[in-house]
Amino acid sequence: MMEKTMDIFQKRKITYTLIFLSLILIFCGASLVTQFHLAEGIQSFPAALHWIFSNLIPDETAMERLPKILDKLVETALLSVAVTVLAGICAFFFSLLGSGITKIHWSINRLVRIVAAFFRNVPDVVWAMLLMFSFGQNILTGFFALFFTTFGLLTRAFIETIDEVSSNCVEALEATGGRFIHVVFQGILPSSLPGVITWVLYMIETNIRSSTLIGILTATGIGYLFDLYYKRLDFSSASLVVLSIVVLVLVIEGVSNKIRKVIL
Repeated sequence: MMEKTMDIFQKRKITYTLIFLSLILIFCGASLVTQFHLAEGIQSFPAALHWIFSNLIPDETAMERLPKILDKLVETALLSVAVTVLAGICAFFFSLLGSGITKIHWSINRLVRIVAAFFRNVPDVVWAMLLMFSFGQNILTGFFALFFTTFGLLTRAFIETIDEVSSNCVEALEATGGRFIHVVFQGILPSSLPGVITWVLYMIETNIRSSTLIGILTATGIGYLFDLYYKRLDFSSASLVVLSIVVLVLVIEGVSNKIRKVIL
C-alpha cells in the first residue's frame, strides 16, 4: 500500500516537473521569436517609473479640467447603464427561446444559441468600426457596438442561469394548466432573478471599461477626452482621466457588491 502511494506521488512529481519545464521551454521559444529580453525589461523599470512620476501626476492645469472630465465620465456611465439594461431585457426574453427548460422546439433553441454566439464572439471594437460606416462618429455608434456584444454575452449567461432553475417548479405550473407566460413570470423569473441581476451588474462594470475604448473610436464620452489629451501630449490631464475611470469602476463595483449581498 505504501509503495503504491509513493508511486502515485512520484508520478505526480514527474508530471509537474515536466509541465514546468515545458512552460519554460515555451517561454524561451516565444522570447526568441518575439525578440523579448526579460533582463532588459526588468532593467527598464526604474526609468519607466521615473517617467510615470514625472509626467502622469495631475497638475493644476489638469485639475481645472476636472469638471469637464466628470461631465464626460457621467455621460459614459449613463450610456453603459442604458446599454446594459436594454440589452439585459432583450437578452432575457431571447434566452427563454434558447433554454432547454422552456421546452421550445430544438431548431429554435439551436438558432438562438448560434445568434448569441455570433454577437458574443465579435468584439465591441469591431462592431464600432463596422457601424461607423453607417452612423459615423457619434454616441449612437458606441451604443449599438456595446449593445450587440452585451446582448450576446447576456443571452448566453441567461440561458445557463435559466437552465439551472428547478424543473419541478416549471412542471408544477404546467400541470395546473399554466401557460407559457405564467411559467415565465411565476416560475422562471423569480427563481433566476438573482442570477440575472448579478450578470447585469457585472456587465455594467465591464461596459464602463469598454466604453472608454469605444469612445476613442467614436469620438464620444470619456474616451474622446483621453484621446484628445494624449494626442496633445498632455499626459497629466490624460492620467486624471484614467484615475477618474478607475474611481468610477471601483464605486460601481462597491455598489454592485452591496446589491449582490442583498439579493443573494
